[in-house]
Order: sequence, then C-alpha cells, then structure tokens
Amino acid sequence: MLLAVVSIGQGQPSNPSSTGAAKTVTVLVDDTKTYQTIDNFSASDAWACQFVGQWPAAKKEAIADLLFSTDAKAGGQPKGIGLSMWRFNIGAGSAQQGEQSGIRDEWHRAESFMLPDGRYDWTRQAGQVWFLQAAKKRGVQQFLGFLNSPPVQYTITGRAFAEGGKTNLAPANYEPFATFMAKVVQGVKKTTGITFDYVSPVNEPQWDWSDPKQEGSPFRNEEMAGVTKALNAALLAQQLPTKILLTEAGKINYLFATADKPDRGDQISAFFSPTASTYVGDLPRVARTVAAHSYFTTSPYSQAVATRQQLAAKVATVNKLTFWQSEYCILGDNAGEINGNKRDLGMDAALYLARTIHMDLATANAAAWQWWLAISPYDYKDGLIYIDKTKEDGTYQVSKMLWALGNYSRYIRPGAVRVEASLAQNLGMDSQLLVSAYKSAAGKQLITVVVNSAATPTDLRLTLSGKKLGSVRTFTTSATTDLQPGPVVKDQLVHLVPRSITTLVSDIR
Repeated sequence: MLLAVVSIGQGQPSNPSSTGAAKTVTVLVDDTKTYQTIDNFSASDAWACQFVGQWPAAKKEAIADLLFSTDAKAGGQPKGIGLSMWRFNIGAGSAQQGEQSGIRDEWHRAESFMLPDGRYDWTRQAGQVWFLQAAKKRGVQQFLGFLNSPPVQYTITGRAFAEGGKTNLAPANYEPFATFMAKVVQGVKKTTGITFDYVSPVNEPQWDWSDPKQEGSPFRNEEMAGVTKALNAALLAQQLPTKILLTEAGKINYLFATADKPDRGDQISAFFSPTASTYVGDLPRVARTVAAHSYFTTSPYSQAVATRQQLAAKVATVNKLTFWQSEYCILGDNAGEINGNKRDLGMDAALYLARTIHMDLATANAAAWQWWLAISPYDYKDGLIYIDKTKEDGTYQVSKMLWALGNYSRYIRPGAVRVEASLAQNLGMDSQLLVSAYKSAAGKQLITVVVNSAATPTDLRLTLSGKKLGSVRTFTTSATTDLQPGPVVKDQLVHLVPRSITTLVSDIR
C-alpha cells in the first residue's frame, strides 16, 4: 500500500558538529488520497500525578497548562501541547496496602476507589482526579480509564501483581471485576461530570508481571474475552456509553502474530474474527479499535517499518477496525540507536520520539498516539515533564520530548485525516527527512510535520496537488526553541533548521 510519508534512510540523529548548506526539497501533497482519521494524542497520569496533583496550585496549574493547553502566549508561543485525550490509571489498591503490597516503590503503588469492605470512597485518587478535571478545564474532551490489575479484593494473590506468570483473576471474579469498573465510571461521572469514553481493562497481558515493580497481571486471550463479555454486560446494565478498548498488547507484533505467546498473541484474529472462539467484536460496547504499545519494535529502522507495514495490512483485513498506539516511552538500547537509561531533556531523545510517532502514524496508520508517563520522577527517558521525587512539593523540568509530541498533538486535532505526501526528488538513502501531512477536520487547513534529524539545514517547498495553498505558519522545536512560531510565509518555502521538528500550518484555498 502507498505510504503518505517521506521515510528515507535510518532517521537517526546525526553528528551535530557536521555542517552544510541548505538544499531545497519539494514535498508533493495529494489530499484526494486519504488514510486514517485521527482520534487523539494522549499521555497517562501514572504514577506521579497522585502526588503532583496535591502540589501547590501554581506549580500543578503550570504543569497542566504544559500538557493540555491550546492557548498561546503573546507572540504566538503555545502554552502547552494540547493533548486531546487523558489516560487515567484506575488503581487496584496497592497504595492502601502499603509495604504489605509487596511493591517496593511507593510511587508505583496506586489507590483504589473501593474500600476493603466493598464500599466506595470517591475522595480517593485525589491527585489524579485533580489532573482529570484540569484536563477538562483546558478543553480536553476525551478520557480513558485503564487498569494494570484488578482490585486486590478480587485477585488470586490478594495483591496487585501476579505469581508464576499466571493470571491473577479467577473466572468467578470476572463479573465482580466488571461491576467495579462500571461503578468507577459512574462514580467519576457523578463527582466530576466526566464520563470515561473508554475503559481499558487489561494492560500488556503478554508479560509475566511476577516481579513486584508495579501493579499488573497477565491474561490469556480466552480470559480477556471473558472479562470483556462481563464488562460489556455491566456497562449495558448501567446504561453507560463507555466503550471497551482492547488489547493494550505489550508490543505491536502480538496483534498480528502468535510470536512467543501462543495463547496471548494474534489478537486481531482472536477478538475480531467471527470464527474465533474468543470473538468479541460484535459486542455493542467493544470499540472497533485494537491497541498496542510500540515498545521493542522501533529499531533498527528498516525492521520497524516492516513490522508496521505488516500491522497495517492485518488491520485492513477487518472491516472498520482502527489501530491505536496506546503507550510508549524510550526503553532498552534500541539496537544501539538510543538507550532508555538516563534522562535526556534535549534533542536526541526528542528526534527519536518524533521518528517513532512518524512511523506509527505514517506506516502503521495509527489513529491515536499515546505516551506513557506524562510526569516522571525517574532518571529514565520515560517522561514529558520531570519532577523531584517528592510528594508535597518540588521543582519540574520540561523535556524536548514534550514539545516533539506537541508538534503533532497541538496541531493535528481529532477528526484530521492523514493524506498522501511524497518527495519530488530522490534524496538517497542517507536522507534524514521524515514528512507526513494531514487535512483538518473542516478541510480548511493542511498540517504538515517535518522531522529533520540531520545536522544540516534544509529548505522545503510545499505543494498541494490541484489546489492552492495560502500563507503558512511554522512552529519549530529545536535545541533552542519549543514550538517557536516563525514568520508567516506566503510562497510555501520554509527553512528547516538542523536537528529539528517543524509543523507547517497552511491555509487551503
């Protein structure tokens, strides 16, 4: 299939000391060739928002602005990246268990709305609820509640992590677990006015989850189908419109291949093929969406692209099915391209992230792209915003990864449609230029995102087949700028600085 993408070469950050004169390349956009409709860009509140949501007002409001605001400062500088969905971690209750939870890091424990006696306390998860309301206040209109583990009252181990790689939920507790999720949707709606558009009941079911680092449980496809049927019934019984998001696979291969998980892989067929014993695609509350995480599949570049081509081809075999990339941060050593260890507030991590977003959107046809930790206290490449690991108050730092995501999330709004984009000339296999293009939901603007990983500048001319483009405004993230607005350009010739991500917003005449 055709890819609306300029995706040549390895796309890795190059030597910043190299220099070169700018050359002009032309991007040809054809908005009659359309691909996926964008649903949202998102991040999650795990795990730090439970504490940061109770920090002094000025600091947490500033952090919320960075994540959710679509407003601009004087001069056009965006206040934030305008996430269009927010992921809320529905906790299993390990925080109430404290040290008895077995989870070593307190910041990886989570409260539960359900008390040990089965009653509900809607004052729980207060810090997270604050961010939920802050997102709504700033215009976010989509919300998702996700679970890493069933409540500890229902787990086999009595704790929020599994043992021996076995599912930590007995079939007898599928219905109580489903009732809990429906009650949380109801309770959050009653106390905040926010209805979760989606509930994701299972997270990364392929992993073992026996190491007590955080809440989690494995699930086989058969067990996931059982939970899904129970949750569908509970949502219908309570007349809740919330949809069920499947499958939150640990990596995207598990959606289309059995791989090393014979009873947990090939999940598109398992849940959306009518001939499968685990078919749930006809249930009214199941979203026609399959979700996976881009971990362990982003390098080397040629293999990453091939994997996403396989995924897109598989999704296309199921009528009206869409794919969401629902969790990612930079893990592992990525074939030597970049290592997840150690914070990186600069452009190396930002360019790698932008490359990954680009691949997921332009090759895998992802309709949504969602980051893992919006706020991180760790020395790892897992945060958009980094904080001191202090509960009551602290300082925060903004990474370039936040703004790199913002080059997409702030301007490609829900309802936008990806369209064909290609280069007019062959730059060769050494090119480090990635381009994807989107038409706004109203059809009046063209949004083009260009990742220039090279250490040399490029002049880019944008053309739209059969139509004229009006003025264009650029927003650039680089070593020295954060979505910095450029001057209005009337001839569609834009200068791209080295090692940058630039969003072009053009009027369609």
